[in-house]
Amino acid sequence: MGIITILWEKWREFLRDFSRITLAAMVAPLMYLIVFGWGIRTTMNGQPYLYFLIPGVVSLTTMNGSFNAIAQNLNVQRLYEKAFDQVIISPTPLWQFIAGQIIAGALRGLYAGGIILLLVSPIKTGLIFNPVSFFILFLNGAVFSSIGIVVSFLARNHADVPRFSNYFIMPMAYLCNTFFSTDNIPHGVREFISVLPLSQTSRMVRGIASGEPVSLIGIPLLLAYLTVFTLFALYFVYKKKNL
Repeated sequence: MGIITILWEKWREFLRDFSRITLAAMVAPLMYLIVFGWGIRTTMNGQPYLYFLIPGVVSLTTMNGSFNAIAQNLNVQRLYEKAFDQVIISPTPLWQFIAGQIIAGALRGLYAGGIILLLVSPIKTGLIFNPVSFFILFLNGAVFSSIGIVVSFLARNHADVPRFSNYFIMPMAYLCNTFFSTDNIPHGVREFISVLPLSQTSRMVRGIASGEPVSLIGIPLLLAYLTVFTLFALYFVYKKKNL
C-alpha cells in the first residue's frame, strides 16, 4: 500500500503539472532531432543519421525525465519543506517510499520517451520499438531515479542538483552512444563510457530498433546499477543521514 500511495501522489502531481511536464519533455529532445537529425545531412552505417539518432534521443530523454522528476522534488522536500520528518513517522515502510519514488520516476521517464516516439511516428523510419525496448527504457529510468534519490540526499542546497546534472548527467547525454557511436572514442575512455547505464540503454534500444541481433547483457548491468543506488538510498533513509 505504501508504494501505491507514493504512486498516487506522483500521479496527482503529474495531472496538476501535465502541460508543464509535457512541454519540458518535448523541447530539448526536439531540438536535438531538428539540429542533428534534419539540420545535419549525413549518414550512419549507410542509413540516414536520423535513424541512428532517434533511439539515442529517446534513451537520453528517459534518463533526463526520470532524474529530474525525482532529484529536484525530493531535494526541495528535504531541505525546505522538511517533509522527510513526516515520512519517517508515517506508517509507510521506508523501503516502500524509496520503491515508490523509483517506480514513479521511471514511469515519468518512460512517458517523456513515449512523447518523442509519438512526435517522430509520422517519419517512416522502419525502426522497431517492442516491449523489450520499453522494458529497457523503464529500467534505465529506474536507474536514474535511484541516482536522483541519492543526489537529493547528498545535495547541501538547491543549487547542488543542477550542478550534479551539469557535471554527470549532461556529459552522459552527449557521450553515451546517443549522438555518435562510442567506437569513435579512444581506448580506455571508450571502455569506461561503454559500461555506463545510458550507453547500454542506447546500444540495446538502437539494436532492437534496427532489427539487428543485439546482446541483452546490458539488462543485468542496469539491474546492478539499480541495486547499488537503491541500497545507497535505503542507507540514507534508514540511517537518517542528511535528513
